[in-house]
Amino acid sequence: MTPLLLVPLILPFLVPRPARRILDRLAPATALWVLTASVLALAGACVAALGALVLTGLLKVPAFASLGELIHPLRTPSDQLVLPLAAAATGVLILSLLTLTRSAFRQVRALRAARTQADRRPAAGDLCVVESPHPDAYALPGRPHRIVVTTAMLRSLNPAEREALFAHERAHNRAGHHYFLAAAELAAHCHPALRGVRDTVRLAAERAADEAAALAVGDRRLIATAIARAALAGHASPSTRPDFAPAAATGPVPQRVAALLAPAGDRPRAARWTAILLVACTVLSVAAGTTGVVDFHHKVEIAQGESGP
Repeated sequence: MTPLLLVPLILPFLVPRPARRILDRLAPATALWVLTASVLALAGACVAALGALVLTGLLKVPAFASLGELIHPLRTPSDQLVLPLAAAATGVLILSLLTLTRSAFRQVRALRAARTQADRRPAAGDLCVVESPHPDAYALPGRPHRIVVTTAMLRSLNPAEREALFAHERAHNRAGHHYFLAAAELAAHCHPALRGVRDTVRLAAERAADEAAALAVGDRRLIATAIARAALAGHASPSTRPDFAPAAATGPVPQRVAALLAPAGDRPRAARWTAILLVACTVLSVAAGTTGVVDFHHKVEIAQGESGP
């Protein structure tokens, strides 16, 4: 076992803070790409490191060493350190797999239910109106793209606000934001620190759709008003939409409204060091994980007699 395998398990704890500041430093669409790529890379490095730790522990057991065709003992630190780490890594991987599987089944059921409900209703273009006393609206993933809105939500907004809301949801569908949300959900099950970054990715997707809708409508204040009224209308209403179906009334709405109403201006170049810090953590984690896995593979080859020390 190499200490480098611990780096991908520790570095994600440093990421949530700079990740939250990314949206103040970069354009929302750019921030969304940076955050999603980073969270996936961090999750991948974490899983690779955990897998190497599990295999290290297994190959210390004679039965598994025989299956691995080891003719020499695997060179590692003391078994008193390796075996507990391997057991902990095994538990973490099993727990992550179980929670991910449960979440996936729940999300697939919600998506199928939403798609079935939408397909049963007559659609006007990409708009599907569902009879419901609960105000709700969201972009439904899948083909064809649909915008699902309830009758209660339509009654809560005036005509101009409705068009602003539809522009927001269409922006989600055009940009494929559900893929970003699904990727963040997957990563969140790989490391507990990435759950906070998942929420930041969701906010980045909403901010990106806000900006795209404001550009399409040409009225930032109208978008802000529509979002605020939609969130207020649906605040106490239950929703059955999938978590990766983006919706205008989700996330920290006051923060989004403030961003829409703030004067437009260039972001200072120096402030982009926040993004550089996030990328640096990601690169370091991936590099350490890759080096650790390669070193583990080399030690296995030595134990198999295929390579010299």
